[in-house]
Amino acid sequence: MAAEPTSGWEELNRLGSLHTSIVKYFNIFKVSLIERLTYRADFLLGTFLRMLPLVTTLLLWRAVYASKEEISGYTFKQVVAYLLLVHVSRMFSSMPGLASGIARDVRDGNLKRYLIQPLDLIAYLLAYRAAHKVAYIITSLPLYVVIFWLFWGFFEWPCDIRWYFAYLAALAMAFILGFAFEASPGMLGFWFLEISSFLYLVNTVNFFVSGHFLPLDLLDPWVAGVLKILPMQFMAYFPAALIMGKAEIKFKGIYPLIDDYLLDRKYGQGIKDQIRKHLNFLLARAKGEVKTGAR
Repeated sequence: MAAEPTSGWEELNRLGSLHTSIVKYFNIFKVSLIERLTYRADFLLGTFLRMLPLVTTLLLWRAVYASKEEISGYTFKQVVAYLLLVHVSRMFSSMPGLASGIARDVRDGNLKRYLIQPLDLIAYLLAYRAAHKVAYIITSLPLYVVIFWLFWGFFEWPCDIRWYFAYLAALAMAFILGFAFEASPGMLGFWFLEISSFLYLVNTVNFFVSGHFLPLDLLDPWVAGVLKILPMQFMAYFPAALIMGKAEIKFKGIYPLIDDYLLDRKYGQGIKDQIRKHLNFLLARAKGEVKTGAR
């Protein structure tokens, strides 16, 4: 039997429910942000302590480059710039305590609050973690500004502004991927009483394969090729390599995108020409080259 068409009232109810959910989790985000900003000194101190091991790392890489100018396309300055940018990537993708918190809620029975209240576990944790990241970025920004200012000469920034938008998109993707990657092991709490050994193994492997320890390009080509297929590279390596020009992406204009879209749907050349004609007219009118209403 054919499904009955959805009535207008049902569609409005669905949209109203979506709006209510967005407002609910946005309020959770605001409350969590206020709560996390209370501990801004802790964030600042934690950022400073996490930067201290970078000193020994820089000394190690200086010894590596003592007799070499370049390794696998990276100079010493580029490696230093990469390691600093990886800290920014990990600022978005790292989710400390997320998996263990989920497993603890399962073990202690605190998960019932998501069953008896109109809250979704993943949506709640996503809003809470987003607030945590915003608070961390706000409080640690002065320290990062000082560090990047000291090493400003080590960076080669792209001239095309599109690379910066792509970099911001890569950081947002790192946040989503890092949240999903950390929440997934937490679900093992439904089957195992203690998951600390799993988390240690996963985090140790991820630290290496994501490119946090060193640029993936410095590894053997076949090893780097395998690791670049895995999604973990988007949590550390890819955003840093992207803004450094080490990752290959292609920007398409409006016409190539439209051509690809029409090609997929097997439209003829005549329709393509008509669409291009209307787009040219709209662009010309937006630039003031054509008066409003003129054809």
